[in-house]
Amino acid sequence: MSKGPRAETFVFLDLEATGLPSVDPEIAELSLFAVHRSSLEDPELNESGAPLPPRVMDKLTLCISPERPFTAKASEITGLSCEALGRCGKAGFDGTVVRTLQAFLSRQEGPMCLVAHNGFDYDFPLLCTELRRLGAHLPQDTVCLDTLAALQGLDRAHSHGTRAQGGRSYSLGSLFRRYFQAEPSAAHSAEGDVHTLLMVFLHRAAELLAWADEQALSWAHVEPMYVPPDGPRLEA
Repeated sequence: MSKGPRAETFVFLDLEATGLPSVDPEIAELSLFAVHRSSLEDPELNESGAPLPPRVMDKLTLCISPERPFTAKASEITGLSCEALGRCGKAGFDGTVVRTLQAFLSRQEGPMCLVAHNGFDYDFPLLCTELRRLGAHLPQDTVCLDTLAALQGLDRAHSHGTRAQGGRSYSLGSLFRRYFQAEPSAAHSAEGDVHTLLMVFLHRAAELLAWADEQALSWAHVEPMYVPPDGPRLEA
């Protein structure tokens, strides 16, 4: 994978889906927070010195009715089900979703960096699958940052080869608890997890921005999680 350009907007992303990669999942909920680089470089702080969420950011959250059923575990964790999504009249991942996503991204100053936790193993490949099924694309200069890999890499560098990392967990919830001594809110909802991801990023923003500038990877090289079935193409 090749390194991409320096990003001006960071789009924090989380997906809830019907299961793990082994079951060829589909997206059931999608949430994005778009934050300009300037808000990450100079975040506001509260009285105790902890970062506050940026006042200026765009948000997009969509519930999506998948064709595949949820695994029992995925439904239990996310609180979503095909029945509930259908009862609320939610459509599938279709052209309207793609156009909404593209319109949201088109409002942001580019280049953009998509940010997800464990993104290269889950969120990015699954989003790529859903987009490819419809013949859709993201802006060519989009790059990607996986905060799980980045934070593990940063901590390895700080430890200088010692065992200082120990058996510490790098789950999103564990990181939030370690950094803020509090429980994350609305875990396993896409919007709740994006908020947690943003706060974790803000806690180490200077390091993660530098990491992104050096090691963010081009979206063009993200491979789909699985070969998507043929679906309706986007209208020209």
